[in-house]
Order: sequence, then C-alpha cells, then structure tokens
Amino acid sequence: MSVRYLSCGDTAFTVEFGNAISPEINGKVMALHGAIAQARVPGVVETVPSMRSLMVTYDPLSTTRAELQPRIDALIATGLSTGMKSRRVRIPCCYDDPEFAPDLADVAKRTRKSPEQVITDHLNSAFKVYVLGFMPGLAYIAGLERSLYLPRRNEPRVRVPRSSVAIAMDMTTIYPFESPGGWHLIGRTPLFMFDKRREQPVFLAPGDSLQFERVDRKTYDRIAREVEAGKLDWSTLVKS
Repeated sequence: MSVRYLSCGDTAFTVEFGNAISPEINGKVMALHGAIAQARVPGVVETVPSMRSLMVTYDPLSTTRAELQPRIDALIATGLSTGMKSRRVRIPCCYDDPEFAPDLADVAKRTRKSPEQVITDHLNSAFKVYVLGFMPGLAYIAGLERSLYLPRRNEPRVRVPRSSVAIAMDMTTIYPFESPGGWHLIGRTPLFMFDKRREQPVFLAPGDSLQFERVDRKTYDRIAREVEAGKLDWSTLVKS
C-alpha cells in the first residue's frame, strides 16, 4: 500500500492514502484511525480523519515523528481492514414543505427529473459519513445518486436554517446550526446534529452509514417537539 507522510508542524503529521475521494481510500483512513486507537500507540494525542488522509497529533515531550512513523508503517503492513463495523443511522426528513425545500424544484429542473424523482433518488442513495468539518456537527456525507450531482449554488445564502438537508457535488449534508451556505436545500430534518444537552453533543460520526426516511409535516412537527423538549429516544435511530 503506497502512502505519503507529510509534516504538520512540530507536533503532527499526515498519513495520506491518495488524491481521490472514494469509499476505498476513506475506508483505509478510517481503518488506520481505528487501528491506532486499538493499539494505544504511546505518545499519540489524537488522530483526525479526513476524506483521504489521517492527521496524527502527538506529544513532543514523549515521542517524535521518527519514532511514530515506523509504528504506523507496521500497522499498515499488517493489512488494514476496510470492512469495519459501522453504525446505521436513520434520519427523518420532510421534503414536502416549500419552506424546507426551497431548491427542490430547481434541482429537479437542472437534473431533468420531477421533484418526486429527486426525493426518491435521495432516499435511495447509499450514504456514508466521511468526515466532520466546517462547524461542529456538520457531516460530509458521500454516496449521492450520480444523476443528482450539481455544483454549489452560484449565490450562497447568508442564512440557512438549522437542520436543513442539502446536496452539492456527490454529497449531502445537514446543517447543525443556522449559518451561511451554498448547497441546494431539498428538505429538513427535525433532528439536531449538535446539541450540548446530550452526553455526546455531535450526533453523526465518520464511518456512519445513513438512510434518510421521508416524513410528512405532521410527523416532522411531532419529532421536533420531542427534540426541543429533550425527550426524543435517540437510540431508536441508530443500529450498530
């Protein structure tokens, strides 16, 4: 397996597995992320996965890159299993309210589909969380049906509502907070991707597989009330 090691200052380096965004490369990143944690490599403070590389942060008072790199080479040499178990997460999403899906009609027009076809293709996409970034709880979720690929909007919005479900390029995402954004909004989930009231504030994690589930506005409102009140049983949305 060919990898590159790149310095990131004097307390970190990156292990790069390739230049493409693909399930295979990201699988190797996540496998090494898990292998280092399982091996409890001395001196490692944190490993941070990205689309195609893993950043390794270490304590310079207890180890060096020169000591760590051979250890990581040895882990890679043993063979990294990319078939790691992952959570299966169900995300309820309302596509039917124009307030929630202001770009649905435009996406349908540009992809030469009906709005219903766009929704069906989004529901049937094989989604996987690759990385988190941009803001706490925002997941970059790959696997969008190829016929829905579109570039970002020419004019980003100044305000995208919290929990909006959006697509761009080969990905979908869910905005954890109200923020600026340039992706195409096609629905909204009643779930909060980040909620400091929970023991684990960030809901999604790299490696999760996702299935969106269509709900009507009445169901959306019911779940939203449970989320707001802190009464939703989140375990019902996750399978190991």
